[in-house]
Amino acid sequence: MPGYDAGGPSRPRHSPATPDADDPAVPPSGRTIGIGVVFLLLAGTLAIGHAIKTPCVHGDWSDGRPFTWLCHTDIIPLLGNEQLYGDRLPYLDPCEQTEGTCDEYPVLTSWTMRLTASVAGPHNTRFFYANAILLWLAAMWTAYLLYTVVGRRALYFALAPTLAIYATLNLDLLPVALATGGTVAYLRRRDVTSGILLGLGAAAKLYPALLVIPFVVGRFRGHEPDRAIYLVWAAAGAWIAVNLPFALAGTSGWLEFFSYNTSRPADWDSLWFVVCEQATGMGCTNTRLVNLGSFALFLGWVAIVWTIKGRRQPGFPRWALGFPILVIFLLTNKVYSPQYSVWLLPWFALALPNLRLFLAFEAADMAVFVTRFSWFGLLGGHHNGFAGSPLGAFEVAILVRAAVLVVCVIGWIRAGEPIPRPERPPPDRTDARVEVPV
Repeated sequence: MPGYDAGGPSRPRHSPATPDADDPAVPPSGRTIGIGVVFLLLAGTLAIGHAIKTPCVHGDWSDGRPFTWLCHTDIIPLLGNEQLYGDRLPYLDPCEQTEGTCDEYPVLTSWTMRLTASVAGPHNTRFFYANAILLWLAAMWTAYLLYTVVGRRALYFALAPTLAIYATLNLDLLPVALATGGTVAYLRRRDVTSGILLGLGAAAKLYPALLVIPFVVGRFRGHEPDRAIYLVWAAAGAWIAVNLPFALAGTSGWLEFFSYNTSRPADWDSLWFVVCEQATGMGCTNTRLVNLGSFALFLGWVAIVWTIKGRRQPGFPRWALGFPILVIFLLTNKVYSPQYSVWLLPWFALALPNLRLFLAFEAADMAVFVTRFSWFGLLGGHHNGFAGSPLGAFEVAILVRAAVLVVCVIGWIRAGEPIPRPERPPPDRTDARVEVPV
């Protein structure tokens, strides 16, 4: 029996490579383009995105340029909002009482900002670039990981217009890179590594924790409960290792992220806001009801989609459920911040490489971005020569994007099996017991 390492059973030195083995799913001969081309195209996307952001990075925001120039980035105000101008340590040192919210981000994201603020000093522009460099590197790593398993389909990520818009809007590319790393590690049957990366991703943004569900189900379905257990414990251990010191030493500050997200109302971009605004003329006022409704709708629709897919294609790889799970979460959650859309980009490459659906999503999502911030410009009183979008146009864009995402889930249900399929262990000619039928 081969030895067991952190990545799972080692493959015999002379066993034949298969699509299910630890080797990349797409061999070099089948990738059709080189990684250098992918990086070059990605650099072009990021350069375009930075050109869009430049007026806000170097200019004075008092003229309303984030809305009139559509160059908004959360990173610039985060230096002040998170009170990182001095030496304050997130969670451990109390926040000054202000109108804004401090310590509202998970541990890994908050301490990433603490690190970049220490490098940049009290300068918004330097702070932006310190974070932007990390985010650009995260985008490159994500593209590379996708390239190793799906070849040129990595361009669904590298050439996405929304990547240009959202790459440096907030810090979500950090958890995206970790979640993609966890997914690729799972596809390569390195379950402990997968769990660690997903746990770290959840310490930066909770959504990577959702991917643990289909990955664990996939291992159990492949009659490999030990691998499922290793993955769960690795994910939980990584998340606890990052969070526990701050939960013990700065409990009230550490809890702020959870209390803030529990009490915050439905965000502008959510379907909840559209429904409440149309029904009452204002946003959702019963936050507790929205929280319960979001949770119930999420569980219900995941179960429905899972069941339908299972009946249409009983043998489908359960890891691919990551795509509809993330879509349903975004549609049912009370918060759909603009940059959350980058969560889905790697999954178009992995589980739904449908160009028409991808382009429809990109167009709809960019429409939400444009109408959202131009409407904010009107709300802020920036009418001087600026034709902003009315609220109605913003809400229509939200509904269109939701409809496109529903069609994407339907397309995923009807699609064939994605490549690669990781749930069958590689053949081991030294011990036939390693092979587990699916």
